[in-house]
Amino acid sequence: MTQTSIPYLFLRGGSSRGPYMRRSDLPEDLDTLSEVLMATVGAGHPLNIDGIGGGNAVTTKVAMLSVSERDDCDVDYFFAQVAVDKREVDYRPTCGNILSGVGPAALEMGLIPAQDGETTVRIHAVNTGARIEAVVQTPGGVVEYEGQTEVPGVPGTAAPIALNFLDTVGAVNGQLLPTGQVRDEIDGIEVTVMDVAMPVMMARADAFGLTGYETAEELNDNAAFFERAEAIRLEAGRRMGLGDVSQSVTPKIALLAPPRNGGTITARYFMPWKCHPSMAVTGGQCIASCLLQPGTVADGLAEGLTGTSPEEVRIEHPSGDLDVTVSLKRDGDQVEFIAAGLMRTARLLARGELLVPASVWKGFQ
Repeated sequence: MTQTSIPYLFLRGGSSRGPYMRRSDLPEDLDTLSEVLMATVGAGHPLNIDGIGGGNAVTTKVAMLSVSERDDCDVDYFFAQVAVDKREVDYRPTCGNILSGVGPAALEMGLIPAQDGETTVRIHAVNTGARIEAVVQTPGGVVEYEGQTEVPGVPGTAAPIALNFLDTVGAVNGQLLPTGQVRDEIDGIEVTVMDVAMPVMMARADAFGLTGYETAEELNDNAAFFERAEAIRLEAGRRMGLGDVSQSVTPKIALLAPPRNGGTITARYFMPWKCHPSMAVTGGQCIASCLLQPGTVADGLAEGLTGTSPEEVRIEHPSGDLDVTVSLKRDGDQVEFIAAGLMRTARLLARGELLVPASVWKGFQ
C-alpha cells in the first residue's frame, strides 16, 4: 500500500471551501492528524499543487465531524485552519463559513436523520465551545442545495442556511474584553480586542494611514502595513493571555471605517496575513459586537444603529455586505451579548476518497 484512503465530502461553506470528514476516520493524536491534513491540502506550496487546497486561506480549511458528546447538541464540529505556503495547522480558531456546510455534511454522512421540510442541526464548535443552530432545507428528507439566497463573494444563488450562534462571548479567551479594557494603545495605535466568536484586534483604518475602502488586493500588496500590524497583533495576543501568537491565526485583525453604501460600518478583515476577500462569519460577529459596545474604537463610525434588540448590523466588505442580527441586553455601558444570527449557503461539490501517502499515515492497522 503506497497511499491511505479517507472518505470525505467536499463542500463550499459560505465563502470558503474544504474537505469534511468523520473525525473517527482520522488519526486521534494531533501531530499525526496535522501531517494528514497538510498532505490533504498540499500545505507548504503557494498553489497547494500536491493537494486539494486552492492557494488561499479560505480554501485550506478542514471540518471534522462526529456525533456530539453533548446532550444539547447533535454534532461535534472540529475545525482546522491549514496554512497555504507553510507547513502549519492551527486548531485554535473556528470558522463560521465552513460551519455553514456542517449541517448539510452531517445529514449527508447520516450523523443525524433529515426531516421533511427543514432540519435543525444543533452544532457544538469543539475548538471554542460555542453552540450553533443551523436550519437546513430538507424537502422530502433530502438536503436541498439550490435556492435564491445570495452570499456576497459567492457566484449565483443557493438554498438558505440560517445560523444562530449561542455562547459566543469569550469563545477562546473566556472574556468579552480579554485585556480588561475597551481600548488599548499599542505602538501608538488604539485598538479594541474582543472575543466574540473569534478573538479580533480592531482598529480604525485611518490610524494606519488607510481609508478602509482599499481592495483586498491593494491591502495585500501593502507590505509596510502588514509589518506594522503584525507587530501590534503579537503584542495584543500577549496582552490577551494567548502567549506567542506568531504561529497562530488568532487574534485576527480588522480595520474599520464609516460606511459609504448604506450599511452600518465598512470593514476589512485579515486572516491575519492576508485580507479576506469578503468577510468571515465569526469575524463579522465580533465586529458587530464592537459597534454595540460603548467606548470601543468603533465609536462614531457606525451609522443607523437603533439601540434596540435585536440590532441589525450590515458590514460592508470587499465583495459586498454581511448582515448580522445581534440579540443583546443593555445596562448603561454594560452590554450582554446573547446570540447572533446570519444567513449563509453551502453546496456539496464532490464526494469520495482522499488519498494521502502511506509514509504520512498508514491508517488504522
